[in-house]
This record gives sequence, C-alpha cells and structure tokens, in this order.
Amino acid sequence: MASPLDRLVDELSRLPGIGRKTATRLAFHVLRAPEEEARALARAIDEVRAKLSLCSVCCYLTDEDPCAICRDARRDQSQICVVAQPQDVMALERTGSFRGLYHVLHGVLSPLDGVGPDDLKIAKLLRRLEGGDVQEVIIATSPNVEGDATGVYLAKLIRPLGPRVTRIASGIPIGGELEYADGVTIGRALGGRREL
Repeated sequence: MASPLDRLVDELSRLPGIGRKTATRLAFHVLRAPEEEARALARAIDEVRAKLSLCSVCCYLTDEDPCAICRDARRDQSQICVVAQPQDVMALERTGSFRGLYHVLHGVLSPLDGVGPDDLKIAKLLRRLEGGDVQEVIIATSPNVEGDATGVYLAKLIRPLGPRVTRIASGIPIGGELEYADGVTIGRALGGRREL
C-alpha cells in the first residue's frame, strides 16, 4: 500500500502540466506548510467541487445563479463573447477590455476526439440570441484548427439570426491557447476582431 505522501504525489501528478517532479515538490510544500494552510487548501478543493455549478444563462462557473457577470446591469447586453472554456472568461476579465456578456461552450468541435455540436453549449447560445437584443457575437475560441472550425460553424448558425459575427484578431498566436495569453495581447485581439 502506498504511503500518504506517495498518494498525494500520485494525485498531484494527475493535474494537467504537473509532472512527477513538480508533484513531489508540491507535496513536500504541503507537508512543510503550517497545518491551517494545508487544511485551507483541502477546504478550497472541497468547496470548488461542492459549490460551483454552471450559470443557467452563460454556462460560466458560479456559486450563484445567474452568475455575477450575467447579473451586472452595467455590462453591454448587446455583445456576447463566445469562449471555449471557463478559464477563457477569467483571462478576458483580467484584461478589463471587454464589458459585454459571455457564453461558454465547454469545448470546441473536434471530430477526431468525438466532440460534435451536441456536446457543446451551442443550443443554449442560439436560444439567447432569439430575443433580438444581441447585436454582436464575438467568437473568441483559440486560433487553432478546432477553434477556427468552431468559429466558422457558429457563424453559419448565428448569421441568419441577425447579430453581427466577429472573430478576435490573431494577436493570439496561431496554435496558442487563450488562457495563457497576456492581458495586452488579449486586449489587442479583442480590439482587432473581424467579421467571420
């Protein structure tokens, strides 16, 4: 049977981007940390799993429904920025460059991985557009094959409903991930968006 330390290293190494060496370093940090700090980390992990759910409007993660962004009357209700993952909303919000609303797809089209339109939150997006209040939909998926294919697919569905469909500019490097881009790059990409 593995020791508690070995089990912690094993669990940490399952996290994306965390290899065995980094997992071991993190495990020893937790072991050396004051007991309350380690317990606070464990509580935060428990809480994120227990208290977060998807916003019924935009599909972002929230502990209150609808989320704070959807409830904020100061935001531009005529713009919706469509992103692939919740962490993309976080990246965009850090820049302060966008004051509209969001819609999180929870993935991108990827036929090779078995991800089709029904696996994404596309139907919910289309229902949001039915009222005619949205004037622009900004596609902000990562500029890679899957992100571009998702953008083109969405544009074909959205255009007949009336809103202008734009794509963020390629300030984000081709093949790059939106969540890892710096704030200035994201701000420029939003500012230089174009019609799809």
